Amino acid sequence: MTDPLHVLDNPAWSALTGPQRTHGEVAGPVARYHPEVSAFGAFADVPAPPDWAALAALVGPGAVVITTGCTGTPPEGWEVEYDGEAVQLTGERLVGAPAPALPAGVEVVTLGAADATDMVELVALTRPGPFAPRTWELGGYVGVRRDGRLVAMAGERMRPVGWAEISAVATRPDHRRQGLGELLVRQVAAGIAARGEVPMLHASTDNTTAIRLYEAMGFTLRRHTRFVATRSPGTAEVDQPVPTLPPRG
Repeated sequence: MTDPLHVLDNPAWSALTGPQRTHGEVAGPVARYHPEVSAFGAFADVPAPPDWAALAALVGPGAVVITTGCTGTPPEGWEVEYDGEAVQLTGERLVGAPAPALPAGVEVVTLGAADATDMVELVALTRPGPFAPRTWELGGYVGVRRDGRLVAMAGERMRPVGWAEISAVATRPDHRRQGLGELLVRQVAAGIAARGEVPMLHASTDNTTAIRLYEAMGFTLRRHTRFVATRSPGTAEVDQPVPTLPPRG
C-alpha cells in the first residue's frame, strides 16, 4: 500500500476539495478553479486515461488547464502548451515573524475588485505567472502605489489544507531594487501565519535570483515539481489564450 500524498504534493486538489471549494468545481477524480479565477485544475492522483477524459468533460473543448503535483503525459487529442520544472519552497521559519516595518514613504494597500485591471496590467508587464481577471478573489493581495500607479503587488493563490501559496509577486522594472517585492512577500506571509496557516510558494527553476531571495528570507526547498499547461481536445467557441507561464514566483 502506498503512502498517502502530502497535501503539498498535490496542492490544487487539496485546495479545491477543501478551503477553496467555492472557487471551483469538483467532478469525481478531477477539479478546476473557475476559469475567470485561475487556469489551474487538478487530479486526485496520478492520472490514468479515464481521468483525462473526466477533466476534458469538466473544462470543455479547447480549454487551457494547468496541472501540478499529480500530472502526467496527456493522451492523444490534448495539446501540451507548456511543460516546465519548478521548485516548491516552504516558509515554516516565517511563522511567528512580525509583519515588516514599512520604509519611510512606502504605504502598502489592500487590493481588490477596484484594482483588478491594474493588477492584470502589471502581471502582463512583469510575467510572474498565471493570473486571471478574478484571481484577486483568492485573497491576500496587497500592493504599493506611487502617483496612483500600481508598481508592486503580491498575494495568494492555492490554499492546500494548512498552507497558503504566495503568488503574483510583481514589481515594475523602474521600481525594482527597492525591496518592494520582499516587503510584500513578508506582508502576505505574515497574514497567512496570522490565520494559522504556513506560507509556501513556487518558482521556476531558472529564476535563480528570486529563489536566492526567497531562501535568504527563510524559505526552504521542499521539492522539485512540474507545471504542465494543456489544451483539451476540440475547438472552443471562444479561443482561450495560454496563461502567462512559467510560474516565475
